[in-house]
Amino acid sequence: PVAIGIMDFQFMGGSMGSVVGEKITRLVEYAANQLLPLILVCASGGARMQEGSLSLMQMAKISAALYDYQINQKLFYVSILTSPTTGKRVIEQTLNKAVPEGSQAAEYLFHKGLFDSIVPRNPLKGILAELFQLHAFFPLTQNEK
Repeated sequence: PVAIGIMDFQFMGGSMGSVVGEKITRLVEYAANQLLPLILVCASGGARMQEGSLSLMQMAKISAALYDYQINQKLFYVSILTSPTTGKRVIEQTLNKAVPEGSQAAEYLFHKGLFDSIVPRNPLKGILAELFQLHAFFPLTQNEK
């Protein structure tokens, strides 16, 4: 068993509003209560601005739940970032200056230490299986509350 959340970029650019934030937070809390490993596949274009400050608060709410999940519960969490998760346009509009070409590419961010690894889609399933084996989830231990 694993708890998994997947954002769909085809639905409003994967933007995060209050409902999306609540669903992800509940998933993290469920995974913590059930002692399950957690996978989140993020394909977000950013906050859903038509919801105003409610959408901006979602990242803090999710971060707090993930903090408890990882630090207090010491459970296994994998975040998979997909291509649309960049935010270049928002950065340029906020700072009022151009973002250097290539600075939002996964390879550039990997070399700056922001990603653990860049994995093409085809071998991703195998890599995840290895990670779960490494963290002793296969065979599953009988962790019950």
